[in-house]
Amino acid sequence: MRIDVFTLFPEWFDWMRRPRHLTNAAETAGLELRAFSYRDYTPLVAGQVDDAPYGGGPGQVIRVDVVGAALEAVYGVPAPKVQRDSRVVVMTPRGRRFTDRVARELAELPAMTLLCGRYEGFDERVHTVLADDAICLGPFVLAGGEVAAMAIIDAVARRFPGALGNRESLEQESFSEALGGGTEHPHYTRPAEYLGHGVPPVLTSGDHGAIARWRQEHVVPPGEGHPS
Repeated sequence: MRIDVFTLFPEWFDWMRRPRHLTNAAETAGLELRAFSYRDYTPLVAGQVDDAPYGGGPGQVIRVDVVGAALEAVYGVPAPKVQRDSRVVVMTPRGRRFTDRVARELAELPAMTLLCGRYEGFDERVHTVLADDAICLGPFVLAGGEVAAMAIIDAVARRFPGALGNRESLEQESFSEALGGGTEHPHYTRPAEYLGHGVPPVLTSGDHGAIARWRQEHVVPPGEGHPS
């Protein structure tokens, strides 16, 4: 899979080539991660990428011709046709909510292009002409789309064969079908006691059936949180 990120800060994505599951995905599943700056391809002078919004109001808007020029320079086809070979995704609060199901869906794609905005976002024609998908992390506002893009890359890449040391981790994890969309049971490891707080005895009993039942009983249903 090839993941391309278009952003004003391509250097932010350099570190994403370092985590073990991402290097594993690159080596075993052919993951290719690239990052491009809108400023490198803008047709405007002095690296301009944005402009004041029509109708007035605060902030600046990233121009559609700037995004289009970047897409055409990288892919060598008219910007609206990039969608034929790559899912073009806008990072936006107006997008569909990013979930484990969406991560599984995206992991099946051969190529994905993530468009990261800044300021007041993109000219609407980026959404309607250049992109064919839009994703939101949650009901909150970030300064730009870069953090959202990183989260998507991380969640998608860990699903590739060889990315994780134990593939079974994907089957019995939070939000998986095996857990009914709920979140995992609590986990414990050494030391057996810390500041007077111990480990549930069942986990050290050696009774695998009882352990499995305890873990199932402590799965937190969807929409609920673990008690503090």
